[in-house]
Amino acid sequence: MRRLSRAELRETALLYRQAASDLSTLRQDPTARAYAELVNQLLARAHHIIYSSRRKGFLRIFYFLRDDYPALAQRQLRYILVSLMILLAGAALGSVLTLARPQFMRHFLGPQMVDTIEHHKMWTESVVAVAPMASGAIMTNNLAVCFQSFAGGITFGLLTIWSMFFNGLLLGVVGVACQQHGMARDLWSFVAPHGSLELPSIVLSGAAGLRLGRGVVFPGIYRWRDSITLAGAEATRMVAGIIPLLVIAGTLEGFFSPSAAPVWLKFTVGGCLFTLLLVWLFRPVRVSVEIAR
Repeated sequence: MRRLSRAELRETALLYRQAASDLSTLRQDPTARAYAELVNQLLARAHHIIYSSRRKGFLRIFYFLRDDYPALAQRQLRYILVSLMILLAGAALGSVLTLARPQFMRHFLGPQMVDTIEHHKMWTESVVAVAPMASGAIMTNNLAVCFQSFAGGITFGLLTIWSMFFNGLLLGVVGVACQQHGMARDLWSFVAPHGSLELPSIVLSGAAGLRLGRGVVFPGIYRWRDSITLAGAEATRMVAGIIPLLVIAGTLEGFFSPSAAPVWLKFTVGGCLFTLLLVWLFRPVRVSVEIAR
């Protein structure tokens, strides 16, 4: 398989799928059992050759993250942009409502959190004392948020849209509330290190949910079941790629973000991580050829 050119790999994939389709047709005809057996043997030999050469274990994960995931993100760029716009729309609305109606902030955040902000205290101070446990809880919570955004696609994308909008709304309300009480630097220096990975992960999970929702609502040339299968496979791969990002973000949020490290260092770390993220996702990559079963 390694000696084949890119065009030959594509042709092999096409022939393999055509043979599998022919076998399915032959099995429906009782008079074609001999032919079905021959084609089945051919497919079995081809399957062994094709899939025995596939990368396995950590090496396969490495190549997925290095090449396949950036290529997938670039193909799904329109969903990423829509997800980002929904998040920003929620943030804009939350900011406007908080500025125009101070009572909205109190109802939305709850009296306990508002009291903490009014007393110029960061609600994250308690995280430092229990950093290991907090880090694990943060990772679990972030995974739950991202999974909700992704799985919401099955509800015709409605739950995904609401999840992205709500996260943006929360970000806008908290940002303006802290700004009004002179805590903007404390807030954003806390958010910068882990948020440089966490917020893009939420956007990517929202894009995965939108891709799944489109497959549910607009099957196009596919049967509805096949459309959902295809969209679900792509959306699942998108979510799988953000797991390492959430692990890094959770570790930073538990140990580094609430620490007494200099503000400039936190912003520098956040800026560097976000730059590396953009380079990883949008650099030119070679797309590997996957031969579908």
